[in-house]
Amino acid sequence: MIDRPVQRKRVEGLLKSNPVVAIVGARQVGKTTLARRIARERKGPSRRFDLENPADRARLADPMLALRGLKGLVILDEIQNKPDLFPVLRVLADRTRKPARFLILGSASPGLLKQSAESLAGRIAYHVLSGFSLSEVGVKQADRLWLRGRFPRSYLAKSDAESLEWRNNFVQTFLQRDLPSLGVTISSSTLRRFWTMVAHYHGQVWNASEFGRSFGVADTTVRRYLDLLSDTFVIRQLLPWRENLKKRQVRSPKVYLADSGLLHALLDIRTRRDLEAHPKLGASWEGFALQEVVNRLRASPSNCHFWATHAGAELDLLVVHGRKRYGFEFKRTSSPRPTPSMKSARKDLKLTRLDVVYPGEETYPLAPKTRALPLRRLLADLKPLA
Repeated sequence: MIDRPVQRKRVEGLLKSNPVVAIVGARQVGKTTLARRIARERKGPSRRFDLENPADRARLADPMLALRGLKGLVILDEIQNKPDLFPVLRVLADRTRKPARFLILGSASPGLLKQSAESLAGRIAYHVLSGFSLSEVGVKQADRLWLRGRFPRSYLAKSDAESLEWRNNFVQTFLQRDLPSLGVTISSSTLRRFWTMVAHYHGQVWNASEFGRSFGVADTTVRRYLDLLSDTFVIRQLLPWRENLKKRQVRSPKVYLADSGLLHALLDIRTRRDLEAHPKLGASWEGFALQEVVNRLRASPSNCHFWATHAGAELDLLVVHGRKRYGFEFKRTSSPRPTPSMKSARKDLKLTRLDVVYPGEETYPLAPKTRALPLRRLLADLKPLA
């Protein structure tokens, strides 16, 4: 068991100021484990309902009767299985004395987000839970985390082979059971082909026309596939930053698989040796390191972008924090060097600082406001945003 104190403190802070807090994220990412730990740490009573458990669903047949007398922390796990709870939670959240706080867990259902936003507007706060990070497992385990991915059971498996088997089973279960339970009617074979194709485009700019031609469907259809897998947290879209510049700028998002372990499973990368020889080695490392930077900064996804012009200038990651702009490039090389593209990004975007993240040992300056930053020094040399 790996403690996740940063995640725990964030949720506990939200519970102090909100009657309802939702932890959302992909299945098996550790939502239930985190909620149980929070319940153990809090003073006072707690009660958990698992809405995939028929017995708990029966107890909530009359939700107002079952919930209104409870005090302390009430955990409702997999709440998308019982959407009629949202109007009840609104009524309970509006009580004057608020004897209970509600912690609801959902496996990234678009319906969950929509219904909770409508029913609980002004009463609910969201916390998106991703898998393990370097701050939780330690920088010495970076290669293991990169190969196996961030899902707790995959990372903690006894061997790489056992980890890969878990990830392959996750993909199958996700497509054949989890998505249909959310009302998705697209065939699992179609979505697997699409997901695998995105894996081959990991780290590239989205091209709806090319995907549409490959599947023989309209651009809008493949866009729907992309949004579906993004809403269930298995694909990440990094939106473009558009500045008022006299340059033609890229307007489509970049796409990444949200978990490096799932990327490797879909590409049939079984071992570290396979990974080192694979054409997607650099893109895989970029996506992994990018997520670590976002985790370390504790940056909101809405403040994270990439930037590129049709003339060739680009920036892998732009994090906007108030009036400050932080740029990041990811280079899998032993000795990164400044490039004209970096200079252009630093000037055009008026960057506060540009860090070139690389798999080396030392942090050192490359150019004005630009430094080389080793991934293993991320926790020491990169401070969270205030």
